[in-house]
Amino acid sequence: MGIGLFVFVLCILTTYGQVDQVRKAPAYPLITHNPNFSIWSTSDLLTDKVTEHWTGAAHGLTGYLEVDGTLYRFMGKEKLRYTSIIAEDEKASIRYVEQPQNEAWQLPDFEDSDWKDGVLPVSDDKSVAGTFWASDNIWVRREFSLDKINDNEPLFLKLHHDDNIEVYLNGTLVFKRDGWNHRFDYFDISSKAKGLLRKGQNVLAVHLKNTAGGRFLDFDLVNSMPSDKAEVSIAEQTSVAIEATQTAYTFDAGAVALKVTFTSPLLMDDLDLLARPVSYVSYEVTAKDGKKHDVKIHQEVSSDIAVYMPDQQEVEGQAYQDGKLSILKVGTVEQPVLQKGADDMRIDWGYLYVAAPSGNDVRQFLSGGNDQKNENSNRGKSLSLHTEISLGAVGSTPVQRFLTIGYDEIYAIQYFHTDLRPWWNKNGNHSFETQLHAAVKDYEKLMQQCADFDRTLRMHTDEAGGKQYTHLCVLAYRQSIAAHTLVEGPEKEVLWLSKENNSGGFINTVDVTYPSSPLYLKYNPVLLQGMLNGIFYFSESGKYPHPWAAHDLGTYPLANGQTYGEPMPVEESGNMLIMTAAIARAQGNARYAEKHWKTLTTWADYLVKEGLDPKTQLCTDDFAGHLARNANLSLKAIMGIASYAQLAEMLGKKEIANRYRKIAEDMVPQWMNLADGGDHYALTFDDPNTWSQKYNLIWDKVLDFNLFPKEVATKEIAYYLPRMNRFGLPLDSRKNYTKNDWIIWTATLTDNQTTFEKFIDPLYRFVLEAPTRVPLNDFYDSTTGIRENFKARSVVGGFYMKLLADEWTR
Repeated sequence: MGIGLFVFVLCILTTYGQVDQVRKAPAYPLITHNPNFSIWSTSDLLTDKVTEHWTGAAHGLTGYLEVDGTLYRFMGKEKLRYTSIIAEDEKASIRYVEQPQNEAWQLPDFEDSDWKDGVLPVSDDKSVAGTFWASDNIWVRREFSLDKINDNEPLFLKLHHDDNIEVYLNGTLVFKRDGWNHRFDYFDISSKAKGLLRKGQNVLAVHLKNTAGGRFLDFDLVNSMPSDKAEVSIAEQTSVAIEATQTAYTFDAGAVALKVTFTSPLLMDDLDLLARPVSYVSYEVTAKDGKKHDVKIHQEVSSDIAVYMPDQQEVEGQAYQDGKLSILKVGTVEQPVLQKGADDMRIDWGYLYVAAPSGNDVRQFLSGGNDQKNENSNRGKSLSLHTEISLGAVGSTPVQRFLTIGYDEIYAIQYFHTDLRPWWNKNGNHSFETQLHAAVKDYEKLMQQCADFDRTLRMHTDEAGGKQYTHLCVLAYRQSIAAHTLVEGPEKEVLWLSKENNSGGFINTVDVTYPSSPLYLKYNPVLLQGMLNGIFYFSESGKYPHPWAAHDLGTYPLANGQTYGEPMPVEESGNMLIMTAAIARAQGNARYAEKHWKTLTTWADYLVKEGLDPKTQLCTDDFAGHLARNANLSLKAIMGIASYAQLAEMLGKKEIANRYRKIAEDMVPQWMNLADGGDHYALTFDDPNTWSQKYNLIWDKVLDFNLFPKEVATKEIAYYLPRMNRFGLPLDSRKNYTKNDWIIWTATLTDNQTTFEKFIDPLYRFVLEAPTRVPLNDFYDSTTGIRENFKARSVVGGFYMKLLADEWTR
């Protein structure tokens, strides 16, 4: 072996521990149901990190396997616990002012008698504020007394702030940061604070400056607490496999082998099953040496899954029996049902459940609360829900067990000020225990159905685009679905409502629905109707009085009307027309369009008037800013008008169909002339030296409009290929950033597999190499792979465009 190859192999072994532990995803889906109940592993080894909610907050699932008395951790990592060194009252007392201070204000002996008294937290949100603050600056002092000092213990600043902050300990700057965090973070200040603490009086002094948005401050000084499982052995992970509905890990734990499978049975042909918020964790243990070994499974689930802010919210839990089920249940004491909407938010109402078939081999209990002696009922912060399953003597014959983890939201969505229950309990006549019993009863059947579906999906996507394309589709499947919630509307209509994860938190955003649509057109177009129904209602009820389609219905989970700052008239109207035509193509009839014909006509007429040469406005790529004369947006308008014509044809409205088809046809040569850049078509009509991906053109092929000469796509593809970067084709000529969902739409314009793969290879490389470990990111720098923004979004459902196109155009 040459020295270069040896070094390369050594690096791989050092990074992954063994050759087959290579990365397969930026993050691995574990439990995936909706934006509130979405848990991931952001490491290649399941034991390397605490498992997380898609927002990055710890949602701990921790597993141990006991083999002949020895414990092996195989899942998650124990969350660090901290204890305050400041003697806390019921509320932390502070003194504060909002006027500029001289240089002495942060010193311990500063005279602050003329400052105001307050308590933490400080906020401009009166519902949470201990001290209300609405100005641009605040200076805060928190005094505390210590009886003893231990400079050898790590010291952390516990901090939740918005936004620019300076923190002083006894007059010395120990922390400074521009920007904000959305939850408590723990910053190690040990080196900067060494020697600063003293017996007797101390002071933490903070200057916080608001630059935009909200205001918030809460802080403490804490030490980390020792773990009672610090000496536990780590099971050796030997493989991980991801399928559309399942993620499976294998481990060596001493003398036994363990397989752990997470299954979220998201099969879209069964809405009742799709909406059942219950996942399975399955275990299979086998002795490796042919001998018998005494084995127990210890599964811990954190109550933090049921809170917004673990440090601020108390929960109460119980362990009980319900028929043949052993159940753990936990939820916040407060239960503020549907009281808030935001992007970086976790649910803090409803109840988390862990359930397993009961018997002598199953024991469940709670720990970590105020009453340490009561294992069956407890109250406190960050409880642990324990399930112990004794497998007895395990030999060479595999022994299998499973448990279920579910979440009852009670009410899931507020829809134009009506609170809607989740789909599984839309009539309010089911207990969550009925869902747990059904899940246990269906276990064997669903494991087989999921395996069959996963196998079929792999086969079909492989035929459509190859193995790398298949891997992308597999990663996208659960992620896209889990960014939605299924409810029934007031008129018994299906509402499949997305959350615009990590890009504003809006609910039912049309230009998020649009890129995600191929997945739902392929597997159940009724769900795509469920994404359009609310937008149609918004216009048809008169609540949205404009002649174009709305951008969104609010901020998740509150769908009470658009909260995005401005409209995207051509974008959203074109999207709605195209998707309605795609539903008709998928269902073989235009009955859905007929119900909304008047509204569709209004939008089509708007595009006829304004769509060919759009005025300055945003498109779905709103991060790029406003643009006038956007050639790709113009394409969308043409596709939208053609969609309306096709729907009219399906409904027997011949004269209307011919008239609007002619309008679309007449726009094509105008577009080609306006966008002509010689060897390509421009980003904007006024600058032939620009270029952009023309992903909207894909509907000319998929919906069989055949408006544009084939050489338009051929010319564009030829122009794109030399501009490919390491992680994909840039979105346009302005910057190196890109969107991988649009790249796959663009790639689908190609007419051969070899060229298609030239677009897919960099996206596959991005999955394996991108530096940010989050649920699949769709917006990033195409040269570095660094995430620009966005994660865990539904738009990756757009990866299924090639599969859909092959099915509809063969």
